[in-house]
Amino acid sequence: MRSNGSARKVAYPAILGALSLVLVYIGSIVPSGNWGIVAVAGLLPCAAVISVGLQAGFLCWACVSILAFLFIPDKFCVLMYAVLFGLYPMVKSLIERLRRRPLEYALKLAFFNAAFTVIYLVMKAAVLASLPQSLSTAWLLYVAANVVFLLYDYGFSKLISAYLARIHWAVR
Repeated sequence: MRSNGSARKVAYPAILGALSLVLVYIGSIVPSGNWGIVAVAGLLPCAAVISVGLQAGFLCWACVSILAFLFIPDKFCVLMYAVLFGLYPMVKSLIERLRRRPLEYALKLAFFNAAFTVIYLVMKAAVLASLPQSLSTAWLLYVAANVVFLLYDYGFSKLISAYLARIHWAVR
């Protein structure tokens, strides 16, 4: 008996969203490494994009973001997921359709800097004393964050290639 695939198109993003929500929650309760755990949670919508499509990735991200804002006590981890790590797989997919490497990097960096600015401003409002006050220090923070983001994007691309080669074709 063959399945028409519609159940898989609904269930697979839902399962990935549930796993992503669990990872965001774990990131909110561990004492350190929460940026890394939330970044891993952001990889799961990418699997939804690859397996089911871009709409499934957006649906996965939106559901996890809403549920996380409602149920997870550490809103900073939720903010990182909702603004940056959870949304980036779909943004990356859309940008990489252009097939022009310099333009792709410019758009990816523009997205990252906009997301990082939102996170920075929220953190500055919440924890004013511990963030850099001078503009020169803030620019150093942005430069370092952009370098880390480019490394993240490179690693993310390698993980997508590994997923396509090893897991995606085995699941189909």
